[in-house]
Amino acid sequence: MYSKRSVMLKKSVFIAFITFVSTAYSRNDPKNDPRNNGDLALWIDEKQVKMFSGMSMEIYAIVNGNVLPYILDPNFEKYLPVIPSEVSYVNFTWKAGTKKYYYHFDRLQSFDESILEPPVISIKTKGRVPRRPKEFSIHLPCLGNSSGIAKFGIGLLIETRKGKPLNGTPLRLKLKKECSQRSKTFNMYLFCYPTSIIEGPDPECDKKCANQGWCNHEKICQCPEGYMGQYCRTALCYPQCMNGGNCTSPGICSCPPGFQGRHCEGGICGEKCLNGGKCIQKDTCECSKGYYGPHCEYSRCIIPCLNGGKCKAVNKCRCPRGFKGDHCEIGACKAAT
Repeated sequence: MYSKRSVMLKKSVFIAFITFVSTAYSRNDPKNDPRNNGDLALWIDEKQVKMFSGMSMEIYAIVNGNVLPYILDPNFEKYLPVIPSEVSYVNFTWKAGTKKYYYHFDRLQSFDESILEPPVISIKTKGRVPRRPKEFSIHLPCLGNSSGIAKFGIGLLIETRKGKPLNGTPLRLKLKKECSQRSKTFNMYLFCYPTSIIEGPDPECDKKCANQGWCNHEKICQCPEGYMGQYCRTALCYPQCMNGGNCTSPGICSCPPGFQGRHCEGGICGEKCLNGGKCIQKDTCECSKGYYGPHCEYSRCIIPCLNGGKCKAVNKCRCPRGFKGDHCEIGACKAAT
């Protein structure tokens, strides 16, 4: 079991990673936009990322014919959150540009087939990467017979026209998907209408669709981004609300007493954390070096640091400018004499 602090750290790293990548490949700079560059690119589209995180940006895996280093990091998968039950597919966009590339999805595997079927892609498993940007989907079909977290794997090999594998491929990703028990009619409509979670036709669809959802010709409610459910009444927050928080509107969590932050990831401490300590969970302080205690009130320096010095280790002080000594007891003028 992961600790709450560990989960919070992983999600914080993931959010920071998204922000970094989106800044590095911003569409606001045409020269830096991989879609305007002539070589191979693969990314998750903006709508999908916004549905996951509430942020409008793309996430890139391949840019200018190169697999980005973070994809190849052995620890990368550890920082990815579980795909929630509300999200049943992932959209990708790719393009080959001026060169020819060929692809092969050589692995679409579920490691927990009792609750999750193998992933299904909306294109052929082998073929040529399209020259211009084109979208495809990877569908994650939960069986709906029970709830749980399922692991699945995706493998993608990309080769040049001479049959040479692109550096960094085949990509091997192991991800996790949350599945929930649901009605038998669910899967009949899910792949055809992936913008929402659908449970079947309803003659009164027009009256029941909420949050600007609309009814299609099958009398099935289609939901706008950020909402899901048979009648679009359930908001979607991604990353999910932590510490018992509830998603009240897209990307907004209502936090229980003692927690705060966009995803309820931060704590509220009844008593202030002292000596530079930070409140990381409800009434839990993370102390800076040299201090300890429930509120970081105790110093590891038996003799207190003087003249504004800070305890940095056992009986070691960090002195302000103009002072020195083990306890910052020596002033500049005194030292000169």
